[in-house]
Amino acid sequence: MSSLRNAVSRRAHKERAQPESRKKFGLLEKHKDYVERAKAYHKKEETLRILKQKAFYRNPNEFNFKMIKTRTVNGVHKLESQANKYTLEELMLMKTQDIGYIFQKVQSEKKKIEKLTATLHSLDNRPSSRHVYFAEDREEAREIQSCSRSGKMPVSEDIPDHIKRKTAGSYRELEARSNRVNELEKIYMDMAMQKELKKKGKKRKLCEDEIVSPSSNPVFKWRAERKR
Repeated sequence: MSSLRNAVSRRAHKERAQPESRKKFGLLEKHKDYVERAKAYHKKEETLRILKQKAFYRNPNEFNFKMIKTRTVNGVHKLESQANKYTLEELMLMKTQDIGYIFQKVQSEKKKIEKLTATLHSLDNRPSSRHVYFAEDREEAREIQSCSRSGKMPVSEDIPDHIKRKTAGSYRELEARSNRVNELEKIYMDMAMQKELKKKGKKRKLCEDEIVSPSSNPVFKWRAERKR
């Protein structure tokens, strides 16, 4: 009987839609929508219950993370300043690592520029193709020789467009890498100067009238010390 019951076609019962008079209120909520909304409501309700329970049994003398050397301003927990987090030796070590990385990138870019320059130089100075001209008689041969001596020989075929595009792209890449090397060298010099200023020793900044060769960057002078 169960197999016969499944063989008979049944009518699919659908949930009713929103009536025309209530279209302004949007779609009619179905049972599955109500289930999801109820689950979310009860989940929030359970979270609030747990928080109220924790607040009720809270120990006012309990130690919390970052409770020492911090304060609360208008109900907001302010963390301590991170200005003096590292010692002078740690800062010097980090500066040295950063300078080493910048120096490595400068050397890498210079090697790429040298390789690219050599490739473009070989393309620009490539030997011109030699053509063989056949003459039917001596007069035509003399005419070809005279044209070759005067430099009026017919030119070779033009370079293909894709070769020209690649060459132009290589020149643009060379220019971009050169600019990058200049910027990295400036950064390297600035970082090296900051590293030297962190070291011990008396130093002072020179005035404009004391600088021999004017420069936009500040110039410092260290006091001579006797090395043991």
